[in-house]
Amino acid sequence: MSLVAEVLEAAGIVTVVVGSARDIVEEVGVPRFVFSDFPLGSPFGAKDETDIQMATLRLALDVAATAAAPRTTVQSTVAWEGDDWRESFMHVGDDNRAELAAMGERRRAEQAAVKANR
Repeated sequence: MSLVAEVLEAAGIVTVVVGSARDIVEEVGVPRFVFSDFPLGSPFGAKDETDIQMATLRLALDVAATAAAPRTTVQSTVAWEGDDWRESFMHVGDDNRAELAAMGERRRAEQAAVKANR
């Protein structure tokens, strides 16, 4: 998304990246960034949280209209319900290692089949 934002900005189109990977996005240096402290892949909130999604969208539009300096980051004040996701997000341990390994093997087999059929 950061590269797309760069190309659009060069064409004079204002962009705002909304994301949950603050360190990565800020390192790349997008023009405007709304940071949501949510699990990766869910920067607008959970799929059924339309109020949170709309609040995040309004914040992004506001940042697009008002950001005065390049590389502006604004942190959303909306919080994910509970902090349980932090303990289990991307968890790899003895309790799920075999399941994750099997999923990886299935994915690699699917990718190999796709390549073979090209």
